[in-house]
Amino acid sequence: MIQFAIVGMGFIADKHIAAIRNTEGANLFAICDNNPDRLTIDDENVLKYTDLEKMLSDNPQIDVVNICVPSGLHATLTKVVAKYKKHIITEKPMALNSADAKEMMEVAEKEGVKLAIVHPNRYRPAIMEVRKLMDAEKFGKLSHANATVRWNRGQEYYDQAPWRGTKKFDGGVLMNQAIHNLDLLLWFMGPVKSVQGMVATRFRDIETEDVATGLVEFESGALGVVEAATTIYPQNLEESLSIFGETASVKVSGKNALFIETWDVEGVKEEEVEALKANIQNEPWGKKGHDCIIEDMVAAIKENREPAVSGVDGYNPVRLIEAIIESSETGKRITFS
Repeated sequence: MIQFAIVGMGFIADKHIAAIRNTEGANLFAICDNNPDRLTIDDENVLKYTDLEKMLSDNPQIDVVNICVPSGLHATLTKVVAKYKKHIITEKPMALNSADAKEMMEVAEKEGVKLAIVHPNRYRPAIMEVRKLMDAEKFGKLSHANATVRWNRGQEYYDQAPWRGTKKFDGGVLMNQAIHNLDLLLWFMGPVKSVQGMVATRFRDIETEDVATGLVEFESGALGVVEAATTIYPQNLEESLSIFGETASVKVSGKNALFIETWDVEGVKEEEVEALKANIQNEPWGKKGHDCIIEDMVAAIKENREPAVSGVDGYNPVRLIEAIIESSETGKRITFS
């Protein structure tokens, strides 16, 4: 049995608790939050702590720590947890800058622990079908891709927690909302060569951007377009990912990028496409993404392999976002080394 602990008992912790409980071979051993009022759970066997290091030193049997604190604290707590030789699952974004993300990978490697990042959208049925196409090289030579997030987050969303929308702890629309779609963009399109971006804070009273655009040049020569906003009136409008190649054009869309809108693939008959669309329409979310992340960590430990969504996978979208913002601030095209 793999023993899990959670640090940070805010909203997202509930998803981690449920995922651990849903996973065979996993057990929730302890929870930790510096606010004792948050240490509420309907299981008296789960140990409760307000001090992370005490939880780790008291309980050497803990195997994995899930880091669910504000994003700006991920790097600091990763270093603490790795020191105690515990494997780590950290919520997205991995960190708020690439230097911290790189340091997280380095400390995990140094201490011999596994580092997984929560990018659960990879496990959505429609996205998994796109991955199958990509792996089978059905797109041929890639032309370009679009990653779009047109959502609404009102001022009340940011006012609910003082750390939201801050540069130190949260980041803006790119780091907080769009990062899932950017992870998918990079997963499908590969390494980035250069980026040009523009960001702005148009409507919300926050330190960070609420609207952003970016033009991406990939090492393959393909291009990418990024659009992200939390300014959409009056509610979430669209999250979509489109990929275009010599022999395939695919768009996954809807308010949460769950459904197949376009599936034109050379050699695939119309009735096959309609059947695929219907299957996904019936079960658009598939297995819960957090469940998949926990299951994969259990398997990675038992099989002594890297997690499916590793530290590198967490680093890449953080670096892309950093470059979009840097380009906006400097007015220059940012070239990746």
